Amino acid sequence: MYPIVDLVEHQVIAAVEKEDGLEEALQSRCNVIFLLCGTIFTVQALVERIKQAGKHVFVHMEFVEGIAADRSGVTYIAHTVRPTGIISTKSAVIRLAREQGLMTIQRIFLIDRSALERGVKSAETSKPDAIEAMPGIMPRIIGELTQMTELPIVAGGLISTGREIDDTLQAGALAVSAGSPVLWNHEVKAAAVYEEDGR
Repeated sequence: MYPIVDLVEHQVIAAVEKEDGLEEALQSRCNVIFLLCGTIFTVQALVERIKQAGKHVFVHMEFVEGIAADRSGVTYIAHTVRPTGIISTKSAVIRLAREQGLMTIQRIFLIDRSALERGVKSAETSKPDAIEAMPGIMPRIIGELTQMTELPIVAGGLISTGREIDDTLQAGALAVSAGSPVLWNHEVKAAAVYEEDGR
């Protein structure tokens, strides 16, 4: 079983894109936050606020201003910022973060069939704790993705309604990341029970 499966309690993950949106995320039902903002000067304090609120936080390595998505940047995040884990589109960054003891989520973009296959192959090599598939509004493709890999799937991007959340979870996603605060307290109607084999 992948550790992230036990980590996710509320199947909607708050994707915080601006620092002034963090407080609303902290007050939401979400127990996992994707931090898609911050700078080298603010990220540590943001992560500490999230942890003090009893929530898990994943920092997107490519979105923190002033910290490179390289060995030094990952080491800084791991030893100084100390989030639950990181998100990255780069397999090399995922591997570096795993070496540093961080949980990892590899983001892939479902542009076409070839991108889907390349993304799965890349993730199978770097071995993240989960894949974040974007955009997440394609339940049929999310369903196919769960058949292609045992890695847990988080669907994100362009999710705008509670129905889309429910449909995506029903298709087999472990969770859905949403940037809209309106969705953070969504009562999941058709929560999928994630099984160890990812199906």
